[in-house]
Amino acid sequence: MSFPKMTRLLSLRSLTSVHQQLLLPSIPTRLVPSRTLTQNEYRRPGKPRENLPPWLKIKFDLSKGLEGIKKHFALLKKELTDPWVGPEGRPLIEHMLEQNRVVWEFRGPESLEQWTLSSDREIGGQSEIHLKLGRNNNTCFLYGTLCSAPPKDGETRYSGYCTVRSKQPLASFDRKKHHDWSSFNSLHLRIRGDGRPWMINIAAETYFSHQKDDIYNYFLYTRGGPYWQDVKIPFSKFFLTHRGRIQDDQHPLWLDKINTIGFTLGDNADGPFQLEIDFIGVCKDFAHTEEFAYEKYKRNPEV
Repeated sequence: MSFPKMTRLLSLRSLTSVHQQLLLPSIPTRLVPSRTLTQNEYRRPGKPRENLPPWLKIKFDLSKGLEGIKKHFALLKKELTDPWVGPEGRPLIEHMLEQNRVVWEFRGPESLEQWTLSSDREIGGQSEIHLKLGRNNNTCFLYGTLCSAPPKDGETRYSGYCTVRSKQPLASFDRKKHHDWSSFNSLHLRIRGDGRPWMINIAAETYFSHQKDDIYNYFLYTRGGPYWQDVKIPFSKFFLTHRGRIQDDQHPLWLDKINTIGFTLGDNADGPFQLEIDFIGVCKDFAHTEEFAYEKYKRNPEV
């Protein structure tokens, strides 16, 4: 080996040793956080992390599995036969002339199984919310107590909310199913409240996983008193939020990909509350021609 090649080889080895001794120890391996390509699941403050492996979360039950197989094959049979009758299993002429549709009505204990309750007790708060059938089992009665005192965990600064939300409709074998409200332009409610303002939340299907917390909101003002209140809210009035923050990039609600609807109370007025719901439906208001009530910004405006 010639002398210039030997000198070049020794210089490269010396630089490699210096890099290993000086640069690498300055970044301890155990302190580097692991990064993933997808967004991590949101964890509420005060809620412990779940470190269980996936196979421990599965509950094996033979009888429950047989009931599930029977249920899913019945749903699959319905999915295959409904298109021969018409859209959503109804005649085509009925679908074309439909102007009103009742989506949720409360006429028995099985109707309450389509809803889930949530409150700040999940993060250590003191609010309570309950759901039961009203008088004569013909309405849904939502009641509880709101408390805005935050939990003393050192992390949570705000508290005081109660929420009821419909469950995601599922097709056979637990595939996602959506509500198609593209033939309607307004939400129709028949309620009886105590004068508190509520927030209506509508969640639609999204293209990307980081948009899974996008929700459309609008306000529901109850009058209070013993009389029922018919409320019609156009879908064009709903605005886009992400985890409670109003977004600058607004766009209309996708009415053919509706997943869930919910009601949230968080007016910072501590004390009891109640809300009675007769039905939740959609309607076609021909007097309403507005497409979207809010300004839509463009990232790259046209010149």
